[in-house]
Amino acid sequence: MKKSVILASLLSAVFVSAQVDTTRVRDIDEVTVSASKKLQKVVDVPATVNIITAKDIQQFTSFNVGELAARQKGVDFVRAGVLGTGINIRGFNSAFNSKNLQITDDRISTLVATGLPFGVFSTVIKEDIERVEILLGPNGTLYGPNAHNGLVNTLSKNPFKSQGTTIALGAGNQNVLTSRIRHAQAIGPKIAYKLAFEHTQGTEFDYTDSVYVNNKGYRELDLDRDFNSTKFNSQVNMKVGSLSELVAYYGHSNNNNIGVTSAGRNAIKDWNIDELQLKFIHPRFFLNSYYQWSNTDDTYAMNQRTQNYVSFINAGFSDQVARERSYDEQWFGASPTAGLALKRGSRFKDDSNRFVAEGQYNNTWGGFTLIGGVQFQRDMAFTKNTYMLDFDGPINVNQVGVYGQTEYKIDGWGFLAALRVDNHDYYGTNLLPKAAITKKMGDGTFRLTYGKGMAVPSIMNLEGYLFGGLILGNGLGFTLSDGTKINPLDVETINSFEVGYKGSIQKKFYIDANAYYNMSENFISPLTQLATAGRTVTHRGDQPISQIPGANPAFVLTYSNYGKVDTYGVDLGLSYYFNDALKGVVNYSYFGRKMDKSDMANDGNKDGKVLDTDLPINTPANKLTVGFNYTTPKFFGGLYGRWVQDYDFFSGTSTAAKTQDLDGNGTIDIVENSYYAPSRVWNYGALGGFTVDMNAGYNFSNGMTIGANVTNLLNADIREFAGSPFIKRLVSLEFRYQFDFFNKKNN
Repeated sequence: MKKSVILASLLSAVFVSAQVDTTRVRDIDEVTVSASKKLQKVVDVPATVNIITAKDIQQFTSFNVGELAARQKGVDFVRAGVLGTGINIRGFNSAFNSKNLQITDDRISTLVATGLPFGVFSTVIKEDIERVEILLGPNGTLYGPNAHNGLVNTLSKNPFKSQGTTIALGAGNQNVLTSRIRHAQAIGPKIAYKLAFEHTQGTEFDYTDSVYVNNKGYRELDLDRDFNSTKFNSQVNMKVGSLSELVAYYGHSNNNNIGVTSAGRNAIKDWNIDELQLKFIHPRFFLNSYYQWSNTDDTYAMNQRTQNYVSFINAGFSDQVARERSYDEQWFGASPTAGLALKRGSRFKDDSNRFVAEGQYNNTWGGFTLIGGVQFQRDMAFTKNTYMLDFDGPINVNQVGVYGQTEYKIDGWGFLAALRVDNHDYYGTNLLPKAAITKKMGDGTFRLTYGKGMAVPSIMNLEGYLFGGLILGNGLGFTLSDGTKINPLDVETINSFEVGYKGSIQKKFYIDANAYYNMSENFISPLTQLATAGRTVTHRGDQPISQIPGANPAFVLTYSNYGKVDTYGVDLGLSYYFNDALKGVVNYSYFGRKMDKSDMANDGNKDGKVLDTDLPINTPANKLTVGFNYTTPKFFGGLYGRWVQDYDFFSGTSTAAKTQDLDGNGTIDIVENSYYAPSRVWNYGALGGFTVDMNAGYNFSNGMTIGANVTNLLNADIREFAGSPFIKRLVSLEFRYQFDFFNKKNN
């Protein structure tokens, strides 16, 4: 959310003119807007910031710009397939990861009901991205809930400064075809507009996530590995007076693909995202409002649908009947005449909406800067009873945040203090403080920072109603038959301390290093069974469980808060410029943890013992990237090797782990490349490995560029995410042509 003194002075325009025109911007000269909501040199900000620039994106000749995150320090990057990519920061990854807030042009880019990042659902195309800024560590003070472990801020190009037309055509293996076009033009000195369109399609790797019924594996029913994504957007910028700008935006995307969840894979069918935004930028004020809506009617859980289908087939129903009823029912019985069907819906419908309004004021007096603002967010989740308790209509959730930040600089010292107060309909009021001290020394800056972040329960965690009542959200708490009370979900919190340095050791050598210590608690648990030891569930909140359709008092799965753990680590980024054209990069990260296994509060699955699998760490201890970039006005290329130490991954039914004794009792509990009964999945073994990626291209003088990108150049047999295929070699070729009918500067 770029809302500061300089940002308000048409910051987007400054970005474009500063970045696009520069062919050799060095690390020490980079600027960022995300760290403190104002334009700063990256060496001066009290945070670790990775910046993917417009030039990085332009020289990455592939449709999937998300892969550039693999080259950044401190980022846990995974390729979930041909189309899907994902990132995590500093631990606690999962198949449903909402702990890294993603923002695009001041819009929260997450799904309303689940809280998951848009990812490929984004309405912005590659050619319109000016830069992506990835902040490591909690950043919730200015940005709000779910900037827990980090923030990903995507900024698009300003049509005043990035005019002309860009056409891109690409193709690759896995039947990948992509076509994209962006056009931007100023209509006089006061108005400019831009239009963008993309269609990408292909076929996912040949992989079936087996569905187990009574320990027998079945292929996912009607597995469709073809994917496609279509998106378009338009924006109008109007200058108001000499200092202000009014921006109006509309974007749309339609998506068909396979999504990995903590309970199997989903077949995403015609999931649409629409966004409508209006914002006003002034040197002292920032006003922003937007409305997002999400819609799908045919998306379904392949795991549940397959189980439903098998239940009908095993009872003697015809294939046609089994397919038709598999979307909504599961059969319990030995024959079509001896048994009954229970509602076990696999279909996910969505007609959710979000409205956000925000205002901010800022000012600077000498070395003192003040920023203050207020945000209102109303989420309206409506799933037509398919995976939410929305029998009476949309579930409306309101939250209000008020924040303030002060910063004072004198004699090379910088002092920052910030505080945010958030109030939420479900979990009340929370405070998020932040403080930092920086000291500029030569061409670098030392820093010491403290920040608090929180990961909030999604509406699905709070009001979920999945598979006909097997899973219920815990927004109101539960009562058991013996009088035991299960508290409603609260926020998960992290307190983070970080020390770091970034700057030039000499003109050609740049370093960005940090060490951090985090204290996390109140984790949101995986799904756990409430009805144990002969107890049943009597109430959800004040409502008798018998009044919830399909809910079984003897079997209710839900979420709860539990546990605490300390984590710590180091992120190190080194850049060396051999000459103006060749740059070498080394990125290394270490992650460790400290957990009290005698504290039963850390028993996430309530089995009476604390194991490493109870806390969803799901993070490699060591990872290393070594790369080279070569750039001249004509030729460009990059070669990157990435090593991720093997690590175990447990998230719901998603399981990937080495052969081991989990509880230390001398018995092997999980075996690599075999069936793992507790999760009812095939365990292919731990994640991680070594891959090499390469890209290269050539710029012709007439505005034409041709390039190639190869992911997993050595075709290593590597699996990066549980529930995902083995990632094979991906090759893409791209042709791009930039021109301007109006004699403006090409973007």
